[in-house]
Amino acid sequence: MAKERVIQINHGGLGRLLNSIQTQFIGMLRIWSIPIVLMLSIASGFTTYYGLSYFIVPWIALVITIAIQSIIVICSLEIAGIHWKANRVRYLSVLMSLLVAITASITFSYFKFYEVSQSETIQIDRINQIRKEVNDYLAAILISKSEILKLENNEVDKASNDLSKAYFGTHEQTPPEYKNKVGEGPFWKHYNQRYEAKKEHLEDLYQEFHQLDEHIRKLQASLNSLSSDTENNYQLAINGLQEVQLNFNQLAANAGVSAPQAPIIMTYKQFIQGVTPSFAMWSNFSLFAFACAAMVDFFTFLLSFRLESTAPGPLSDQEQELVFECLRQFSEFRINENDELEIVIEKSNIERARRYSDWSRMFAVGFLLSRGFLRKIDHRSVEFAPNLYPLIAERMSSQLRAIKIKAETSEIKPVHYDH
Repeated sequence: MAKERVIQINHGGLGRLLNSIQTQFIGMLRIWSIPIVLMLSIASGFTTYYGLSYFIVPWIALVITIAIQSIIVICSLEIAGIHWKANRVRYLSVLMSLLVAITASITFSYFKFYEVSQSETIQIDRINQIRKEVNDYLAAILISKSEILKLENNEVDKASNDLSKAYFGTHEQTPPEYKNKVGEGPFWKHYNQRYEAKKEHLEDLYQEFHQLDEHIRKLQASLNSLSSDTENNYQLAINGLQEVQLNFNQLAANAGVSAPQAPIIMTYKQFIQGVTPSFAMWSNFSLFAFACAAMVDFFTFLLSFRLESTAPGPLSDQEQELVFECLRQFSEFRINENDELEIVIEKSNIERARRYSDWSRMFAVGFLLSRGFLRKIDHRSVEFAPNLYPLIAERMSSQLRAIKIKAETSEIKPVHYDH
């Protein structure tokens, strides 16, 4: 018997210890939820203000941001304690306010997360855009280059043909005395000088195009290295493009060919400029940025919703006694679909017949509803909030101990001795 009693005591002590640890842990989690909600609201408020400040005056954006975050937290707390059947108008108004605030917060927070998540992609797109514009320009230069070389080769071929005709005396401009006379006469020497000049000009043109190819090679090398050393290579690319444009425009002007239009490249400041929030970002929708913006507000709503299970403040001993005694006056209790204890607060038929005054217990119901210990189901019933059970359990336990002590005291009878 002694051994069984020791085991029973040990088990009871371990259970109380585990229950105490669990209670403290849950309490710490509830307390820790408050700073988490505040930090999430600040984070969401920062991103909301960032996007909103690009569209309206900053101080007005700050006021609206504070209002939006306050509405999200307050409505999340309220909607957790409102039942649809209790007050449909209030439920819908709170729900609509919450949805409007969350929509506004996500919409303007999206701009900040879009900028953060898409900044690298935007930079790559800008580099690719510059490369495409420059490559298109270089392709147009290549076409013009081929056209210039073709014209110069035609001129050299024509000069060579004239030289051959002048040698055989068959050229149409050959003087009569030199007609059909083969040889290197004065007339041939004239066309030979023209041929040598055209040939030398063509060789010089090939040399100039070779130098132009070197400039193009350097330009392409700087473009290919834009992502590694952006500042230096961007300046090299701009200078290289200007060098190519200047050299080729001179060659095209000398050849009588129109030069292609060079692209207008953005400045380095424009190239490294961040994304300016605009509703055009929604056309290039980023699911990741939207998910990040929605996730912050969802966690804010969820933790605020869960915080409703914690009462705004504890009840004093006198308030606990008053509430316990008044709630005991109700007669209809049941476990509802939410697995909570539900109380019917309407008078029963017998109470109506007896003209029973339920002012005290209805005062207790209103008091607990305002303090968050009860939740209204509909116009005739309420349910216990999770934080009311420990108070009632403690009060019932105290009464049971008092009854047990009284019973044990009454069992002890005085012993009389006869002298």
